[in-house]
Amino acid sequence: MADPSSYRPKPGQIPDSPGVYRFRDEHRRVIYVGKAKSLRQRLANYFQDLAGLHPRTRTMVTTAASVEWTVVSTEVEALQLEYSWIKEFDPRFNVKYRDDKSYPYLAVTMNEEYPRVQVMRGHKKKGVRYFGPYAHAWAIRDTVDLLLRVFPVRTCSAGVFKNARRTGRPCLLGYIGKCSAPCVDRVSAEEHRELAEEFCDFMTGRTSTYLRRLEKQMMEAAEEMEYERAARLRDDIEALKKAMEKNAVVLADATDADLIAVAEDELEAAVQIFHVRGGRVRGQRGWVTDKVEEITTGALVEHALQQLYGEETGDAVPKEVLVPALPEPVEPVQEWLTGRRGSNVSLRIPQRGDKRALMETVERNAKQALVLHKTKRASDLTTRSRALEEIADALDLDSAPLRIECYDISHLQGDDVVASMVVFEDGLQRKSEYRRFQIKGFEGQDDVRSMHEVITRRFKRYLAEKEKTGEWADGENALATSDADSTLTSDAQSTLTSPGEPLTNGLKDDDGRPKRFAYPPQLVVVDGGQPQVAAAKKALDELGIDDVAVCGLAKRLEEVWLPDDDDPVVLPRTSEGLYLLQRVRDEAHRFAITYQRTKRAKRFRASPLDDVPGLGDARKQALLKHFGSLKKLRSATIDQICEVPGIGRKTAETIAVALAQAAPAAPAVNTATGEIMEEEPSTMGSSGEPVRTGAPDERRGQET
Repeated sequence: MADPSSYRPKPGQIPDSPGVYRFRDEHRRVIYVGKAKSLRQRLANYFQDLAGLHPRTRTMVTTAASVEWTVVSTEVEALQLEYSWIKEFDPRFNVKYRDDKSYPYLAVTMNEEYPRVQVMRGHKKKGVRYFGPYAHAWAIRDTVDLLLRVFPVRTCSAGVFKNARRTGRPCLLGYIGKCSAPCVDRVSAEEHRELAEEFCDFMTGRTSTYLRRLEKQMMEAAEEMEYERAARLRDDIEALKKAMEKNAVVLADATDADLIAVAEDELEAAVQIFHVRGGRVRGQRGWVTDKVEEITTGALVEHALQQLYGEETGDAVPKEVLVPALPEPVEPVQEWLTGRRGSNVSLRIPQRGDKRALMETVERNAKQALVLHKTKRASDLTTRSRALEEIADALDLDSAPLRIECYDISHLQGDDVVASMVVFEDGLQRKSEYRRFQIKGFEGQDDVRSMHEVITRRFKRYLAEKEKTGEWADGENALATSDADSTLTSDAQSTLTSPGEPLTNGLKDDDGRPKRFAYPPQLVVVDGGQPQVAAAKKALDELGIDDVAVCGLAKRLEEVWLPDDDDPVVLPRTSEGLYLLQRVRDEAHRFAITYQRTKRAKRFRASPLDDVPGLGDARKQALLKHFGSLKKLRSATIDQICEVPGIGRKTAETIAVALAQAAPAAPAVNTATGEIMEEEPSTMGSSGEPVRTGAPDERRGQET
C-alpha cells in the first residue's frame, strides 16, 4: 500500500488547464483514467487527508504509485481522449458498465450485393443496418417471419445461397413466397435491394406509408374482382399490424430518442436504456457498475453516454437523448454527441407529458435491475471471498491471493508439447491475461522439465519488465508526459509473437512495445503433484523470487501439494477454496489442450510445398487444383509446373527440388475396407492447404 504523499506532484507542476490524467500502480499498469476542466484543481482532490476520501477513492490512491497527465485544448478533446484511454487500458478503478449479456440486433447487410436479414451480436460492421437491441433472439425471428410476407428479403447464409444458385433451385422460403429468390434470378439485384431498403424503412418507423399503399392495392384488387390477390394483401396488412403491435406506441410517430435512467446507492449504480424509434420502443438494455469514487448522477450519465455512443456514428446516435441529470458542464458532451451524429443532438431532462411518463417507467426498471443485481452479487461476492480466504488459510498465506496463475502441460505421446497459463483475479477469469507456450528447451515428454522451463520463462519476463519499467529505480520520471501521450490508440487485438513465444494482449507500454508479464501473482498453481510443484519452486528460487506462493493440485485425489512437504493438504470436498482451485486447474487444462490440438492439426496439414520460399496459399491452391494431388505434382516436369498461372520457371524449379527432397507420405488406407488407396493422401482442404487423410489422424494417445 503506497502513501499518496510519496508521489504527490510538487506545487506548480500541475497545469491549470483542461486535460486527462492517469494513475498507475507499482507495476506501471494504468488503474484509473479521468478528465478535468482544470487538472490542478481536480488532482488536488486526490491528495487530501485520506480520512476525507470516498472509501474506494482511498483504495485507488493507496494502490497507485504515480500520476501523469496530458494537456489538451478543449473539454471535448478531453472527453474523447478519456474514452480512448479507458478503452485501451481497461483501468480497474474506472466506472465500467458491465453488460450482463450480448444483446442481439436485427441486421440487414446492405454492404452485400444481395442484402440479407439476420440476427447479429457483437461489434457492429460497416455497411450493415442495425435495429434493436432486442431482449431475445426469438423476438427478432418472430418479427422477421411476419415481415417477410410483405418484404421477401433473403435470409439464407452464403453457403445456402451459393448452393441454390449452383443447382438452380431456391430454398423452401423461396417456394412458399417468403423470399424473392434472387439466387435463381426471380428478381434482379436492384429489385432485391429495393425490397431490403423498404424493409429498413418500415423498421425505422415509416409504417403508415406501406400500410396505406397495401390497403389501396387491396381495394383495387377487390374492385377488379381479384379476390385471391385481395385476400393475400389483406393477410399482408394483418402481418404488418401484428409486427407493429410487438412494439408499444409510447410517443409521437416521428420521435427518435434514447431514454436513460439511473438507480444508485453509495457503492453501485444501475443504468437502463430504452431505445425509441418512430415513437415505438424498439429495444431495451441495462448495465451495472461499481462507483469508484463519490460521483454525481450527471457524471454517471456522462459515462453511460460514452459507453453507448463511443463507437457509433450517424443515425445510430438519436436526435434526442433524455436523461435524469445533465453532465456538468453539459456543452462539451452535447458537442461531442453532435459530432458523432453529424447533426444537432438534444440532451435534456424531460419535465412533463408522455416523455416524462416513459422516463418514470425506465427509472422503475433501473431500480428493479439494481435490486436484482445486489441479490445475485451478494451471494457471488460472499462465495468468492470465502473461497479466497479458505485458500489463504489452507496454504498459510499472509493475505487472500487476489491474483492466481495456473499452469498446465499438454502433449500427445511426447509430440507438440505446449503449456498454458490462465489467470483468475478476485476469483474471476481474466482471459485477456491468458498466455500459451511452446516447449523448446528439449525434445520429448517430460512434464517436470517442461514446468520448470515455463515458470522460468514467465518470471524471467516479469523481472525484465520490472527492470524495464524502472520499478527498481527511484521513479524520477513518474510525472513525465509527452506529446505522444495524446495520440494513443485503442488497438488491443491479441497477437501471436514468434514461434515459442506466448500470446500478448496487444496493449502498449509508453515505449510502444507490448506488455507481457509485468503483473505478478500472489499464488502459482500447477496441474500436478510433488514433482511439478518442486520444479516450479526451483524455478522461482533460481530467479530469486520469494514472494510468490506455489502449490499443486493433483487430479487423482484432488490433493493440494506444497513445496518441501511430504504430505498433501486435503481440503474438504465441500470447500469453496477447493472448488475454486479445481475451476482454475480445469481452465488451464482446457486452454492447454485447445492449443495442443491446434498445433497438432496444423502439423497434420503440413505439406512439402510449405517449405518453398515465396509460395503462398493462393499459388499452392492453384497448383493442387491444377494437378489434383501431390503425387501428380511430384511427377510433373518443370515445364508442366510452369503452365500453372502465376508460377514462373524459377519457382517451378524450386518446387521440383522441394518435392524431390521430401520423403513421400505413407499411403492412405480406407479405414472401412482396409484397402490401400493408389492416390497419395494429400488433397486440398477447404482453405487450399494440403490435408493428410492417412494413418496419422488415426493415432491414439493420451492428451495431458
